[in-house]
Amino acid sequence: MTTTIDLNADMGEGFGAWRIGDGVDPHILPLISSANVAAGFHAGDPTTMADILRQAAEHGVAVGVHPGYRDLVGFGRRHIHASAEELVNDALYQLGALRELAAHENLTLHHFKLHGALFMHAARDDEFAQALCRALKHVAPSLPIYCLAGTAIDRAASEAGISRIHEFYADRDYNDEGGIVFVRKVKPLEPEAVAQKVLKACQDGVVEAVSGKHVHVSFQSICIHSDTPGALSLVKSVRSALDQAGFEIKAH
Repeated sequence: MTTTIDLNADMGEGFGAWRIGDGVDPHILPLISSANVAAGFHAGDPTTMADILRQAAEHGVAVGVHPGYRDLVGFGRRHIHASAEELVNDALYQLGALRELAAHENLTLHHFKLHGALFMHAARDDEFAQALCRALKHVAPSLPIYCLAGTAIDRAASEAGISRIHEFYADRDYNDEGGIVFVRKVKPLEPEAVAQKVLKACQDGVVEAVSGKHVHVSFQSICIHSDTPGALSLVKSVRSALDQAGFEIKAH
């Protein structure tokens, strides 16, 4: 059983005057250890990105880039048919944007994590996963990739010699193969039930799939999406349960 665990959440998922979710980023940041910052394509604008970077620095939270499909209207949750080369260029563009803003705040990026439908595409598409990892090995070799264990991008990163941090998704359902069930609209969840699900995964290494089957999971980081309804309550409940169980919350 691990005694140190990373708790991450997606941050800065608004655009200008618009906000996705409950607008609770400032309240979530003190409770997590790493933040995935939207970098302009599915959400995020330069000022929002800079604000999140400054807030994360104030709380000692590690920051990573969170590139998505070029899909502001669909919040990056719609699959876009594009070549692997185009998608890699889009991801590098977003990495560069956040990296420069972070440098302006005297911050160094901690990790790389794809968003939404692009995350799912990389999990199953070998061509894109391999092309992306080759590019990241060249431009950001020290950035670990947050991903689901056993997926195409996990394998590609391993082959490229890039570190991976495997995730457990507190606010998503799992299938019998240990993959997450992708949904475009997440329903409200019961905080205590989510906290117990996380504890079971941390202590026993298993999660109950939608079929009722217990599936093995291996991870070093727990993700709670900030746009999930009631996200702040979920983060508070999970953080409290982990603290009480003696886990140290720390970015890897």
